Amino acid sequence: MDGTLWDNVDTYVIAWNRGLERTGHRKQVSRSDMLRMMGVEARVMLRSVLPGAGTAAQDRLFEAVIDAYQQLLGQMQPLIYEGVLTGLEQLSQKYRLFMLSNCEEGGLVNFMRHTRTSHLFLDYMEHGMNLQPKHHNLRLLIEKHGLQSPLYVGDTDSDSRQSALAGVPFVFVSYGFGNTEQYLLQFDSFASLTTYFMNC
Repeated sequence: MDGTLWDNVDTYVIAWNRGLERTGHRKQVSRSDMLRMMGVEARVMLRSVLPGAGTAAQDRLFEAVIDAYQQLLGQMQPLIYEGVLTGLEQLSQKYRLFMLSNCEEGGLVNFMRHTRTSHLFLDYMEHGMNLQPKHHNLRLLIEKHGLQSPLYVGDTDSDSRQSALAGVPFVFVSYGFGNTEQYLLQFDSFASLTTYFMNC
């Protein structure tokens, strides 16, 4: 989702800073701070933002962040990458599409509602649903739906490594938040990805 289909980092920054304020922490996070943490699991983010804090304090912060984010849903203006909405419509006519993210429970649902793309995806898995890493949840989707030749599309080296752990070829989109040298295919835009797979 983040860095592959849209950029909603500015909203996340506001939510984290409101969460920090509401839980009594004086520090703030910037967009560059948030970009460095994109794609990792919530606990890793919390340890980065509150190093040395106990689990209980981290959990209180995360609850406050999620609450702040929910309050921002009607106001947020994420950048949906060029070609994504048209491309998803086209790809869904030829392929079974799924979503996978390290976001909180409900994060992907919020994306689908905001972009009105719920009808294009057959299923999804979020880290917040079971607190398991991406490679585990990727395997759950594969097994649940009997996928024979799945590909995972993402934008970070973490995505690439999680794909490898799941035994799934990785498709890298270079316009996102990260970089990697480990991929089967690379695309510089969602439109070029769509064109390639529609012509396969």
